[in-house]
Amino acid sequence: MGLMKAIKALHVEDMDVVVEPGLGWMELNEYLKPYGLFFPLDPGPGASIGGMCGTRCSGSLAVRYGTMKDNVLAMKVVLANGDLIKTANRARKSSAGYDLTRLMIGSEGTLGVITEVTLKVQKIPEASVVAICSFPSIKDAADVAIATMHCGIQVSRVELLDEVMVKILNDANGTDFQVAPTLMFEFIGTDAYAHEQNLRVKKIAEEHQGSGFQYFDSPEDKETLWRMRKEALWACLAAAPHAEAMTTDVCVPLTRLADCITKSKEVLDASPLLCPIVSHAGDGNFHTIILFDPSNEEHTKEATRLNEFMVHTALAMNGTCTGEHGVGTGKLKYMEEELGYEALKTMKKLKHALDPNNIMNPGKIIPPHVCL
Repeated sequence: MGLMKAIKALHVEDMDVVVEPGLGWMELNEYLKPYGLFFPLDPGPGASIGGMCGTRCSGSLAVRYGTMKDNVLAMKVVLANGDLIKTANRARKSSAGYDLTRLMIGSEGTLGVITEVTLKVQKIPEASVVAICSFPSIKDAADVAIATMHCGIQVSRVELLDEVMVKILNDANGTDFQVAPTLMFEFIGTDAYAHEQNLRVKKIAEEHQGSGFQYFDSPEDKETLWRMRKEALWACLAAAPHAEAMTTDVCVPLTRLADCITKSKEVLDASPLLCPIVSHAGDGNFHTIILFDPSNEEHTKEATRLNEFMVHTALAMNGTCTGEHGVGTGKLKYMEEELGYEALKTMKKLKHALDPNNIMNPGKIIPPHVCL
């Protein structure tokens, strides 16, 4: 779908836009900027709207604006039999029948081919402030993220980096941030409101042994900080130029984040592999970038062991094996443990009803042992 990149209609006053699936979210935001609007989901650079729908993605702003399922109003989809369906109109809400839009979001191409997407867009905030703070342990940092959410502070981003990731980003960008577990916050709204929330979080951080609290409100400084965060994967690959990255994607209930990330960190620190962590801490999601040599059998086994440890730890806490990256084939083996056989059988029935010949991206999401 890569050549289907058209922006078909923008309804400024309704705050929605109709696009084709090959359009990237970054290109969409360049188009929307002169209108004072933006699309708030921000996964990895280069992600397309169709792919973002397919995996039900989110990103660092999901804590404020929700995930892809919360930001799509309607779709056009070609089914396996050639039918072109419209899942909804542009109304902001509807109770008209089954929610076909959200059935397709996260289906990873297994139920149909998305040809058009209608998205909600948001006003660019009047002001924003970015703050960073360091902590003696990753548990302290996670506890502050949880406490911030419990206080009702309207953050737009809460990102957590472990000390390994901070060092990698320092080396890649020539910065000198304290090499310690670190939280990055963004507050938006009016200038006065953003700064007020910044001060409230500073107080919470200090109560949890936070140090070096800094805030940035110039556009250049804010852009530099978020660019560093968005390019974390590339910085990791540069730190280990002969390695590949296995990226994990577990997500747990917010109150279990500190426990999950602490248990994972103990195992990761004992591993011979380099394993930096970055987390969307405001919604309980964290990624470990496991850097390993795929030609080394012991490295591959160790990377797989670490990934499986984190998945099983998250599932034991009523979490998920994938918060935003999707299932594909790599996480098939965890699906029954997470959802149960009956749920997977229900998915299989839906798949068979819409694609009886199994021609739409076969072999994804539903494990092969699940039978009708």
